[in-house]
Amino acid sequence: MRLHRLEITAFGPFGTAQTVDFDTLSAAGLFLLHGPTGAGKTSVLDAVCFALYGSVPGVRQSPGASLRSDHAPVGTYTEVLLELTVGERRLEITRRPAQQRPKKRGGGFTTEKAQTWLREYDPATGEWAGLSRSHQEIGEEITQLVGMSREQFCQVVLLPQGDFAKFLRADAEARGKLLGRLFDTRRFAAVEERLADLRRAAEQQVREGDERLLTLAHRMTQAAGGLDAARAPVEGRPGDPGLAESVLTWAAVARTEAREALDIAGVRFTAAERGQAAARAALDAEKELADRQARHADALRRREQLTARAPERDRHQAALDRSLKAERVAPALGLRKDAEREHATAQAARERSRAHLPPDLADQGAEHLSALEHRLRGELGGLGSARRAEQRAAALAEERAAL
Repeated sequence: MRLHRLEITAFGPFGTAQTVDFDTLSAAGLFLLHGPTGAGKTSVLDAVCFALYGSVPGVRQSPGASLRSDHAPVGTYTEVLLELTVGERRLEITRRPAQQRPKKRGGGFTTEKAQTWLREYDPATGEWAGLSRSHQEIGEEITQLVGMSREQFCQVVLLPQGDFAKFLRADAEARGKLLGRLFDTRRFAAVEERLADLRRAAEQQVREGDERLLTLAHRMTQAAGGLDAARAPVEGRPGDPGLAESVLTWAAVARTEAREALDIAGVRFTAAERGQAAARAALDAEKELADRQARHADALRRREQLTARAPERDRHQAALDRSLKAERVAPALGLRKDAEREHATAQAARERSRAHLPPDLADQGAEHLSALEHRLRGELGGLGSARRAEQRAAALAEERAAL
């Protein structure tokens, strides 16, 4: 779900129409909604929740609580309009809560029922098409597209504003249903089925491995020949528990017996090998002498080559020393170039800003311009208060005339 635009009129602390362009805010990725206490941060999130589900989170939806702004002029409807994209569809939801409005005839006020409009943007025609004005139909459509009820939306999406402690204290079944609906746990069921398939495949591989192991055990029995281990072969079927341990135990016994036989044969072989060792020792001595003579000749040749290339090595060393010295000052030179470029950019921006000022203010300092700005903002605030007082006086005059 992606929000595009939010229009709030006479809602919460907003007495007049206010527009929030989420596309502009999210152009760089994340954005922060901040301000002093009472500035209306929570009301913006309440407006989003109200547009989607027709109610606001938590206790702010308690009986007797009014969504209408106390600062809104008489006759201005409390209304929230939200434009969003959900499920590859671009929708526009407009909601008006039940509210008091002046009677069209006579004095006093009358209660106007809550109203809801749902429209969808058609990319082919570039126009908005009305879908429904039924609260129930629109509520079901939004819940199905978003995939969450109002309570789930307030607990999971509006974490700072919702009563998230209820979600933490919920039992495992309730949280499992919610998380399964939010995060589509069907893939975990597929993983579980996949693991079961792997388990069955592993069992088949174990049986096949046991068959190969028994085949090797029979071949080892045949190879053991006259050993005692050959008279007690391994018994068992593929897949039996402990089959591998039994084969390993039998193999260990057969290996011990084979080692004993090998040791006896080794003693006999050692006696025959001593004569060969004496002759090989003489041969190895001659080979070692020849190898040392060859290494000595190669070392002399390499020394002559290195001596001939000594001037070239000195030149390379001198060049390396110069490059190391240059490397130490390169960062300082780079910082200087960056500082000069930033200074030129700031100077150009300053000149462009000065060009938009009146001639009598072009050469004024920043402190003078800041003081002038504060004074003008104060005058604008006073004019705004006077305008609202004038509008209120006009409304009172009309009401007095009507009375």
